[in-house]
Parts: sequence; C-alpha cells; structure tokens
Amino acid sequence: MGYTTATLEQVCVPETLLKKRRTTEKTDAEKQLAKLENQKQKRQVRNIIFKKADDYIKEYRQKENDEIRLKRQAKNQGNYYVAAQPKLLFVIRIQGINDIHPKVKKVLQLFRLLQINNGVFVRINKATSEMLQIIEPYVTYGPPNLKTVRELIYKRGYLKHNGQRIGISDNQLIADNLGKHGIICIEDIIHEIFTLGPHFKQVNQFLWPFKLSNPNGHKKVSWRPRKFKHYVEGGDAGDREFDINKLVQSMN
Repeated sequence: MGYTTATLEQVCVPETLLKKRRTTEKTDAEKQLAKLENQKQKRQVRNIIFKKADDYIKEYRQKENDEIRLKRQAKNQGNYYVAAQPKLLFVIRIQGINDIHPKVKKVLQLFRLLQINNGVFVRINKATSEMLQIIEPYVTYGPPNLKTVRELIYKRGYLKHNGQRIGISDNQLIADNLGKHGIICIEDIIHEIFTLGPHFKQVNQFLWPFKLSNPNGHKKVSWRPRKFKHYVEGGDAGDREFDINKLVQSMN
C-alpha cells in the first residue's frame, strides 16, 4: 500500500534529531564566524607589521642622514664630528674550554657564552664593561651595524620558549611572549635590539645565544694559537671595534 502526500506531511521528525540539527547548524555558523574574524585579525596584524617595518626604515634612514649632516656641518666649520660611543656590542666567545678561572667561567655563564662561537648582544654600562675586562682574552667583540643585527636574527635567530630552542618561524610566538611589551614581530625584535629600546633586556633574554660557524680561514676551533693576543696585536681577542661586522659576516 503506498503513502499519500498527506500521510508523508504528517510524518514527525524526532525532536532529538531536530535538536542535533539545530546544534550542528549553530556550531557551523559560529565556526565560520570565528574563521572570518580570525582572518580579519590576521589582516589587521599584517597591516600593523608592515606599517611598523616602514616606520623603522624611515627612522634608520633619518638617523643616517643626521650623521651625514652633522659631519658636513662640522667639516664646513673646520671642526671634527665625533660620533657618540656605541652602547651595543656583539660579543663572541673564541677561547676557553679547560682550566678556566672560576671567576672567568662565572662571567661567561652570566653572558650565556657557554660554548666557543656563541655570540650575544650586550648593552654597555659600567657593570658589563668591567665584566668584559675579566673575560677579554676569551672573547672578541665590537659594535654591530644594522645589517649585522638583522642578518643574525633572521639567519641565526632562535627563541627561548619553555626552556627549548625554537626557530623564529611565526610572529605569533613573539606576540604571545612579548606582546605585553608591544613587540609582536621579528622587526620589533631587531628594532629593540639595535636601538637599545626600553625592553632590550626582555627581548635579549628571549633570544637564544647565537651559534655561529667557524670564521673563514679558521679551520680549527681554537682559532689562532692560544697566546691570548689582543686583536690590535695581531690576535683575535678583545675589542675589534667595527671590524666585528666583517667577522660576523664570515661566521654567519
């Protein structure tokens, strides 16, 4: 016996099935709304990052132009322009495996220079200057330029997250850990380091010490013969000023 149209219209759908259908439709709608909102937020964050990067480039160029202008002004007046002493150093450990004095070993640990060819950024003040004097035979250092800072962070940069060494592959990880300081992307990290911003300490601690390769021309880990000669005496140790940038290029 067949069913009439009237009979089919009178068939009732179970309430549980209707409830499940409504719940599914509501969940799907919420997921779609959340997806659209997430995409919108990501677009907004990308726009903010691009704007920040553009502002930073303008700031760096303005600083360079100011340096050039002041040099020309001093030259026209028959004077010499003396730039301010650099406050940022990049320190690389080059020596010291066995038989290290406990005080030297402690300072190297404070700087997080636990292995040869490890490098870190250091803000210069009275305390760090005195510490550098203690470990000078075991390290070489100098003021990095913007190119060096940028390439180190992009090529060799790793983050310290939950005690683990994690590559910088996502700005979200930076935002989750440093967002409260207004630092949400890798360009913020570069700017904070290079300009010694107010949150330099937090950013520097968030960066894992850089692991560099042996420099070109140094096949052995011990670098040159272990006589602890200063750089100005033909050795490797100590302050090499702006030549640090050439060294980092050969190790990066």
